[in-house]
Amino acid sequence: MSKSKHELDKNYEPENGSMAHDMEEMEQLGKQMDKLRTNEELKEDKKQPDPVQYKEKDKE
Repeated sequence: MSKSKHELDKNYEPENGSMAHDMEEMEQLGKQMDKLRTNEELKEDKKQPDPVQYKEKDKE
């Protein structure tokens, strides 16, 4: 049974702890992040932005 391109052995440990497998993938992820819309842009399109992760009072 052959493994797919990104399927790793269960004992595999990455050399640098990075989530991207190679520089090409990292560049692609960077391009995707550049295109992400802000909460304000989503609201203008009448879409629901991500929920708040915490409230100011929870910081302390």
